This record gives sequence, structure tokens and C-alpha cells, in this order.
Amino acid sequence: MNLLFVTVFLISTFLLLCTSPETFLSALLDGAGKGATVSVSLIATYSVWLGLMRVWEDSGVARGISRLTKPVARKLFKTDDEETLQALSMNMSVNLLGISGAATPYGIKAAQLLDKTENAEYSSAMLFVLNATSLQVIPTSIIAVRVAMQSAAPNDIVIPTFLATLFSTFLAVTLTRIFIPPKKSAIEGERDFFHTPKTVKTREAGTR
Repeated sequence: MNLLFVTVFLISTFLLLCTSPETFLSALLDGAGKGATVSVSLIATYSVWLGLMRVWEDSGVARGISRLTKPVARKLFKTDDEETLQALSMNMSVNLLGISGAATPYGIKAAQLLDKTENAEYSSAMLFVLNATSLQVIPTSIIAVRVAMQSAAPNDIVIPTFLATLFSTFLAVTLTRIFIPPKKSAIEGERDFFHTPKTVKTREAGTR
């Protein structure tokens, strides 16, 4: 990725020097100034939300949100480990608020814990696609960038972002379930084993 950005920068620099060398320095300084403005705006936004999350954790609100998302996480990732579900729930909750940077530590912890589960391949793939598509109810980071760039209506992105990420997340989850199906757990296997003969016996008795 770094190599790609360096290549784009060098090509852009070369073209600008060839076509309009007198504007090169001003464009470079203007871009650096805008980058600094956006960075400061994002730092302020992340500081507010991370501070709020710490208050949520200390007051128990985070645990309440985690309890709401745990059933979804349990169904999606096929695990019953409480520590893993806690990390997954926090990762999903923060992503819903559009603060992807704050979701990263929870995602890393969840990935490490999922590697130890029976469905490691499926669970890791599901974690990746959920973070890549990132369903967002409030796209906080994008709103912060639009505010920094002096957008006239920075909140107009909320509904389009929600609809776009809802579709991409639904499609990604569906494709993951199709192409990397989860393995049946030992408990489910035992249920199938004991359930099948009972069904067969019932049918045989009905036939007689």
C-alpha cells in the first residue's frame, strides 16, 4: 500500500512539474495544510468519542450494548466464548458509530481469540468482511472530514452511507456463509446423530 501511494505521488509530481511547474509548490503546501486540518479535526472527533466510550465502559453502558449485540455476534461467528464475544460486540458497536480507528484494538483482540476456535477460518473471514464493509449507522469519521472541508451539509451523508453499508454488509455476510461455510460443532453433530435414528424409528413404526 505504501508503495502504491509513493508511486501515485511521484507520477503526480512529475506530471505537475511538466505541465504547470509554477503551481507545484503552492499545490504542495495547500495539500499539506488541508491534510493537517483534516488530521486535527479527526483527532478531536476521535478524542471525544473515545472519551465517551471510556465513560460508557465505566458506567456499564458498554456492557449493555455488548449484551444487545452478543446474540448477533454468536450467530455470525459461531462461538460461545464470552471473552471473544465481548471483543466482537465492542468491535461491531464502534463500527456502527463509524469510528473504525477505535474499533481496531477490539478487532485485533477478537481475531487473536477467533484463531483458537474450531471455526477459525470461517470466523476470521467473517470478522474481516464485517470490518471491511463496516455497517455504519452514524458515519462519524466521514462527517468529521466533511466538517473539516467546510461542507455546507456534512450530515447529508448519513442515510446514503447507512444504505450503502447495509447492502455491502449483507452481501459480504451472505457470500462468506456460502463460500466459507462454518463447520458443525461437536454438540450439533451429537444432536444430529441422536435425532436421526429417532426420526427413522418413528417413520418405520408408522409404516408398520
